[in-house]
Formats: sequence, structure tokens, C-alpha cells
Amino acid sequence: MFYNITMNKCINFEDTIYILNVRIRMIRDLLHLDTDVNLFYSQTLADLQFIANALDTLTTKYLENLKFLDREVEADNILDAEWQYSQLMNEITNNSSLFSQAQFPQMAAFIVKLQKESTKRKNQVEGSYVPAENTKLESVVSNAELNGLLGSAIIF
Repeated sequence: MFYNITMNKCINFEDTIYILNVRIRMIRDLLHLDTDVNLFYSQTLADLQFIANALDTLTTKYLENLKFLDREVEADNILDAEWQYSQLMNEITNNSSLFSQAQFPQMAAFIVKLQKESTKRKNQVEGSYVPAENTKLESVVSNAELNGLLGSAIIF
């Protein structure tokens, strides 16, 4: 959880990302159902933009605060949401999508813009931390100090 002191608002990354993933799944479901695409087209564009804006805000807040307790976990959560979002955009641009390029020619350019923004955010997050599996724990006490301490503590 991140507290923004200047706005006195709390951004709960985990809950926010959960809701974004739910919205992504909702749009994915729309793509697989037999619906009137014209009815949902403008709302889908707005939802895609909303998700991009929310991910942009989360990425900015993440990059601004280097003192997260679970920085790697938050980065992984953001990157997972970005991956889900990318998969959704790939499905939309798929030739079999309800939002065909023939019927909605402006959708392709819109998706390309969103994909570029998503790639930029992913690169920023990936560049700001070392994944947990790549980190090495640093010894607080060196081996020489440890041997010295243990050696002096032994009494014969």
C-alpha cells in the first residue's frame, strides 16, 4: 500500500490491480460473446483508455517511491497487469475479433498507441528493480568477523 502524503490519499496497489484485471477479463468476455459490438464499441474504447491511465498512475507512483516494503511484489503485480492488458489488446487486433478493422478502422491505430504506452511502462518498471530471484542476500557480518566472534566466544 502506498500513501501519497501530498494528497492524503491511499493507493492500494493490490486492490487496484485486482479491479483492473477484472475489467480486462470483462472486455475479454465481451470479445467471446455474441453481442452487438456497436452497442459496446465506445465504452470499450473508454475502458481501454481508463485501464491505460490507471496503469500509468500506478507505474508513476511505483517509480516515485523507492521505499516500498514489497517493491518487487508490487513490480511483479504491475507487470502481470500489463501482460494481461497486452494479451487483451492482441485479442482485439486479432482478425477474428468482434472489432474488425473493416468495421472499426480507427481501432487499430488506437490499439497501437496503447501498446506503445504499455511497452514504455513495462520497460520503466523492469528497469527500476531487480527481480526477487536475482537478488543475493548480503551478509551483515563477514565470514572473518563471524569466525573471530565465534573463536573468541569458545572457552576451554
